[in-house]
Amino acid sequence: MELQHKRVTVLALILMAGLLVLVSGCGNKPAVDTAPTMPDDMNTTETLTPPVVQEPKVVDDGNVIDPKTMDPQDYGVEDVFFAFDQYGLDEVSMGVLARNARILKDVGALVLISGHCDERGTVEYNLALGEKRARAVRDYLASLGVPQGRMLITSYGENKPFSVGHTDQAWAQNRRAHFERP
Repeated sequence: MELQHKRVTVLALILMAGLLVLVSGCGNKPAVDTAPTMPDDMNTTETLTPPVVQEPKVVDDGNVIDPKTMDPQDYGVEDVFFAFDQYGLDEVSMGVLARNARILKDVGALVLISGHCDERGTVEYNLALGEKRARAVRDYLASLGVPQGRMLITSYGENKPFSVGHTDQAWAQNRRAHFERP
């Protein structure tokens, strides 16, 4: 009997010690400061940068260009033309775009490149083809150093024809990438 009494006492002591460990482990934890802190080296006053203002520029021929008020054709940027059902650039187009790139880099204006198609094909197809044409022109100009952030693209498909005729010559004039002021 005495042996059984010792076992109960030892077991009770072990249980109490375990309970004491559990209770002490669940004590109050210090509060964590969740407020954002600023690094010591950060200045608390903000420095605001004024917006970039595009100043009028003088180009090679001595003309003054204000990119905010002029269309790209006014400062010598030319359209690029495409073969039927194509959006790849040929050598003539690449030459025109090389000249356009020099002008666009010098002027520093924001430009919208719009892709156009002739009237043949569905509306959906021509919108997609016009976008591919505009994208091909933008990507090529970017490869020549024109900042991509200054070029926007859109597609008008067959909706804004340059020529309203229904001949091969008229259709050829409508398959183009056109540059305009956004």
